[in-house]
Amino acid sequence: MHIHIRNGRLIDPGSGMDRTDDLYLAEGKIVSIGSRPDGFHDDREIEAGGMIVCPGLVDLSARLREPGLEYMATLESELEAAVAGGVTSLACPPDTDPPLDEPGLVEMLKHRARNLDQARVYPVGALTQGLKGARLTEMVELHDAGCVAFSQVDAPIANLHVLMRAMQYAATFGFKVWLRPQDIHLANHGVAHEGEIATRLGLPAIPVCAETIALASILSLMKETGASVHLCRISSAEGTALVRAAKRQGLPLTCDVSINHVHLTDMDIGFFDANCHLMPPLRSLADRDALCVGLMDGTIDAICSDHAPVDEDAKSLPFAQAESGATGLELLLPLTLKWAVENRLSLPEALARITSHPARILGIETGQLAIGAVADLCIFDPDANWVVSHTELRSQGKNTPFLGMELYGRTRFTLIGGRIVYG
Repeated sequence: MHIHIRNGRLIDPGSGMDRTDDLYLAEGKIVSIGSRPDGFHDDREIEAGGMIVCPGLVDLSARLREPGLEYMATLESELEAAVAGGVTSLACPPDTDPPLDEPGLVEMLKHRARNLDQARVYPVGALTQGLKGARLTEMVELHDAGCVAFSQVDAPIANLHVLMRAMQYAATFGFKVWLRPQDIHLANHGVAHEGEIATRLGLPAIPVCAETIALASILSLMKETGASVHLCRISSAEGTALVRAAKRQGLPLTCDVSINHVHLTDMDIGFFDANCHLMPPLRSLADRDALCVGLMDGTIDAICSDHAPVDEDAKSLPFAQAESGATGLELLLPLTLKWAVENRLSLPEALARITSHPARILGIETGQLAIGAVADLCIFDPDANWVVSHTELRSQGKNTPFLGMELYGRTRFTLIGGRIVYG
């Protein structure tokens, strides 16, 4: 289709463009900005006056629950939620059932996603077989099947020798390793941040040193192996400081944070609100503030939704037994806008954390508004207010700490490859 987007505020975080103008799309790409190309005839016109036109959102962690966990969510429901939230590309962690440790599973997932023809899905392969932390997967075969990186998700490798071999293997072929720093022994099945709240509620706790000790090990192994690492869901002030120091040393390191952790603290657990049972746990106010500073100064590269739909029964259990995770695909945009307002950050700077920066981490060409670029776009109304509720969320998982909150920012159109997939 030839699509003419009129009068939108065009924001391209990568180039710094921020102006009100027209955008012209053809053959799945952006063909002109401002002036109508010769011979261009509209098949569809979108009036975007008062709206923001930006690259489609890129989410670095969205659990789609397929294969094997369809009782929590399905590809259909979660990709529908993605495009409703303006997310055009997402990375899918390997903690499915079975885990994404075989090329056939990866190919099946990509085939299913292509047939649904909505958001682009980029599988992250398992670093070890079955995510058990013992034997390495065949990373080359998984990469050839479509994996963009390799991870243990929330199943850290206890044996550092195995982790070193995995990083050596990845470095040999130029693969990126995605790791969430948490020492399995210090975490010790905890469910909340070690502090006053966990003590008062009698919840098993995870100290900050579980993150920092694991992080120190990862950084040392990076120097030893030359591996390129992406740190998933940093959660503490001390962890942020270690990342900042490592980047100053020139280590090939990137880092993300969950949108939940830039807004919430352990105080939000209240009286055992299981929707606040997240991994890593919500930490102190000082930690949250340090994460926000890290995002603003570039220590932390990107914000992700850490989308994890959970069925209602699993969230109805007592806090310590409840399934961890929160739905977030549809909340990534409005919560990022809220964070930007609270921290007096410009809109282009905020959008960079959910568009161009994560696209660069994934190594994909989306995340930009430029002539010749793929037309993966999000058009949203920054002033549209809505209340987060079960009926408003398209995700099969309704589990979020933000239920009942009024937010600003609503996606009106989502385009992928120049096709309108939402709106």
